[in-house]
Amino acid sequence: EVQLVESGGGLVHPGGSLTLSCAASGFTFEDYDMYWVRQAPGKGPEWVSTINSEGSAYYADSVKGRFTISRDNAKNTLNLQMNSLKPEDTAVYYCTSLADWTQGTQVTVSS
Repeated sequence: EVQLVESGGGLVHPGGSLTLSCAASGFTFEDYDMYWVRQAPGKGPEWVSTINSEGSAYYADSVKGRFTISRDNAKNTLNLQMNSLKPEDTAVYYCTSLADWTQGTQVTVSS
């Protein structure tokens, strides 16, 4: 059974940092490109970042230079380090292989 279990969301002040983690099981994690997608209140899903199976990373312009995606294939884990957070980063964040999705974790950036 494929499972993606996410952790690390919460409330942070503007300018703060959070790290999201996603633990994968039930599939050959290292063979898959992995993605972070977010959805802000009242808006559609927004692609945030991708790390491919070779470890190359790609970012939306809105997060470039502030967010860092990484993966640990030995631990079947995907991470998203988020720095210099802004109120507009407030959203539910999802880890996904596109075939499977997490339940999402809330990130709220507010003073």
